[in-house]
Amino acid sequence: MAKKKLVYGIDDRPPTPILILAGAQHVLTLFGATTLVPLIFGPAMGMTTQQIGAFIGCVYFSMGIATLIQTHPKLGSGLPIVQGSSFSFIPPIMTIIGAYKSLGPDVIMQYVGGALFAGGLVLSLLGYSKLIGRIRKIITPVVIGPTIMAIGFSLAPTAIQFNAANFWPISLLVVAMVFFFSLVSKNKYFNIFAVLGSIVIAYLICLALSLSGVFAAGHPAYINLQSVYDAPWLRYKLFMPWGAPKFSGLAIGAIAAGFFCVMIESIGDYHNCSYAAGIDDPTPEQINRGIGAEGMCCALSGLLGSVGTTSYTENIGLIGLTGVASRHVVRAGAVILILLSLIGKLGALIATMPSPVIGGAYITLFGTIGALGIQNLMRADMGSQRNVLIVGFAFLMALGLPGWVEPNQALFTGFFGTTFGGMIWAVLKTPMAVAGILAAICDNLIPGTPQERGITGGVEEAQENVKSRRLKY
Repeated sequence: MAKKKLVYGIDDRPPTPILILAGAQHVLTLFGATTLVPLIFGPAMGMTTQQIGAFIGCVYFSMGIATLIQTHPKLGSGLPIVQGSSFSFIPPIMTIIGAYKSLGPDVIMQYVGGALFAGGLVLSLLGYSKLIGRIRKIITPVVIGPTIMAIGFSLAPTAIQFNAANFWPISLLVVAMVFFFSLVSKNKYFNIFAVLGSIVIAYLICLALSLSGVFAAGHPAYINLQSVYDAPWLRYKLFMPWGAPKFSGLAIGAIAAGFFCVMIESIGDYHNCSYAAGIDDPTPEQINRGIGAEGMCCALSGLLGSVGTTSYTENIGLIGLTGVASRHVVRAGAVILILLSLIGKLGALIATMPSPVIGGAYITLFGTIGALGIQNLMRADMGSQRNVLIVGFAFLMALGLPGWVEPNQALFTGFFGTTFGGMIWAVLKTPMAVAGILAAICDNLIPGTPQERGITGGVEEAQENVKSRRLKY
């Protein structure tokens, strides 16, 4: 299987300038999605512009702390995985917002914090008690593959409709530069900073065209630096900025769906990240520590006024694009993220990134994520009709079922009740959860050999099975 040659392995420590710039590249890769989550929740809660700015700072701070914990070899998985705000928590938190909106944004965030704290403790217990690692054989490449594919390819509307399509010339320029720097150029530093360089160049072009009057206010690629001038230099309130957490059965029940999705996604990400980093599959101990760390980080996020955290597949895609798999680089990115959370003007500057620039970067990154899911499938015998049917069914349902489920929430809450029905609805409207659940059920109920399922033997043996089957027929 062809893959990007590693420039820096998982334990390598690049020179300090490269360490900082490569870490900044990880920050730029995650900031769009990580910033988008509070931008969705803030207006829905009725937050003021100032409150939304503080909310973004809370998210940056908690995600930086979470990344440091996750990359720690004893506290977390030790893999070069960036933690960011999870889209899996959007439906459950929107349910909480709907239930408590009349009480105001501060109270809503208190209930969100309580739900994250309670659910995070449970997930952390499941991980550190070594229960999660025991289901490793249930989560095979036949399950992980369509789950990762669903994550990447289901994000196509986010990349294209909501970002790139706002102004295609800039978006396609970013895509072209990423291709050139990553695949055409023979310069090592161009390869390493393919995404960062493309984003910075496109941003400077947009800034120049905005200052010269070519892009007027209201243009999708227009950059207005006024928000940077108005932003405070420092943010001080870090712990429980919205007040002490509040607990309710509705909030905890709703958010349980988010934790379920996060667990499936993260197990797949650990395998994906290991592959991208050129190391063996994660051990059960790594999986246990990783999930335990995710729970701990979500609990901390609840106390830090943030949202739920999860491993970021986008940044695994960045490893695949650049060949930089050093955990030291990821930890440098975490420190930068923490600093950004404290320095208001720097965070405000990043928030001025035009959506077409983000869209161009996302096209390359999300596409890489989907392709990594396909690569993961190559660990199983995809010459097997059994696997073809399972993967095809799970992936198709992942792309189609959420679109039907989303407008029919009342159907689930009416039949199963508000809390339990809301949980089921939140799970079934999440593509990666649908793919993972259906693939896991089919893969574990339908008979198949270990080699066929990709449990043993690896890529080479699976490919040999394909060849022998072709010769047989």
